[in-house]
Amino acid sequence: MKYEHNFNPTISDKNVYHKIVDEKEKIGYYNLPFQDTTAFKEYATTVSQQNVVVIGIGGSSLGTYAIYKFLKHSRELEKKLFFLETTDPIDIQSKLENIDLSDTLFIVISKSGTTVETIAIFKYINSLVKCDASNTVVVTEYDSKLNAYAQIHKMKRFEIPKNVGGRFSVFSAVGLLPLAIVGIDIDELLRGARETHDDFFADTWTDAKKLATNQRLLKKARFLVEYKNSFNINVVFSYSSRLEGFNKWYIQLWGESLGKIDINHSHQGLTPVGIIGPIDQHSFLQLIIQGRRDKTLTVIKVENFDNDLQIPAVTLEGIEELDYLNGLEFSSLINSQADATIEAIENLNDIPCDVMTIDGVCESAIAALMYEYELLTSLCAKFMYIDAYDQPGVESGKIILKKKLAKT
Repeated sequence: MKYEHNFNPTISDKNVYHKIVDEKEKIGYYNLPFQDTTAFKEYATTVSQQNVVVIGIGGSSLGTYAIYKFLKHSRELEKKLFFLETTDPIDIQSKLENIDLSDTLFIVISKSGTTVETIAIFKYINSLVKCDASNTVVVTEYDSKLNAYAQIHKMKRFEIPKNVGGRFSVFSAVGLLPLAIVGIDIDELLRGARETHDDFFADTWTDAKKLATNQRLLKKARFLVEYKNSFNINVVFSYSSRLEGFNKWYIQLWGESLGKIDINHSHQGLTPVGIIGPIDQHSFLQLIIQGRRDKTLTVIKVENFDNDLQIPAVTLEGIEELDYLNGLEFSSLINSQADATIEAIENLNDIPCDVMTIDGVCESAIAALMYEYELLTSLCAKFMYIDAYDQPGVESGKIILKKKLAKT
């Protein structure tokens, strides 16, 4: 008897884990934490300009911005990093007004080499200042048209590997090059990502020490997928303004990777929302507490802000009742706000919630968090029977845009 089927039952955690292990052989982001960073660091020492401008959009800039935003106020960085990532003319002009273009290195980043937004901005920059080998470096695939352009003009080039998608590329030249140039420790970044990698990919089925991280990620991914029809909105509630960039990066990673049609031709997806705790607890938290039960919540706390700013011992006439704030460090206040939000959610017993506390404001902490979210995205895709690494919906819009512009 011959038998064929297209049933797709829920698969076991162990099978999903081994699918991810097999996928490591062809999907490049998994192994980026183990790369040699020498070329990036050596090039960084040759950069004399004080300003560094990344020209790129989406995966070409969001991850880098997330790390830079998280670290820049805790580091005495050697240079300033700017991002040109939108075709909004007001945004472009307002940013460039504050940059000395004669003292600027431009990093043009496009995996395909033909990203309309990126090339449009690069054209405009070329009208303002001569872009050549002395002030321009290109990050792209080595067979792209942008790479050919860079070769013609003898510009320094760094490669985006074919098997690394843009939204998973932060630990490639896309992120490591500009971050190294401004003075961020990219080896510490990769160390943090490696720790998360090793915790997940060790022989967790026999190594009890590693089992916790592996099982935590698998459990979360399975829950998000199996309950996606009840809880389709995934809210990341970050209790630090430094994580604003991470929130933006997460939204692209989650939305572009998981909004797909599965092998049964069914439309799938999980909706990402990224909010900042001490600000949005005064608005969005109301929707979470008393709104529809269609949201999961992940609270991200920072254990050590490396900042001792205090509320001064000042008594304000008429509101003496708040004098209990006197002498309190702002870092303690923000974590107390987070704890109060968590307790309010847990008291309801009907909102799925987890809490992630990162060690502090350092390279390894943000990298470990970002690599974990990359793994979580890949795991969810496996449970959903979709391809996390293509983006046909985005590409369809790009094709229409290019056709429309070509006719004008």
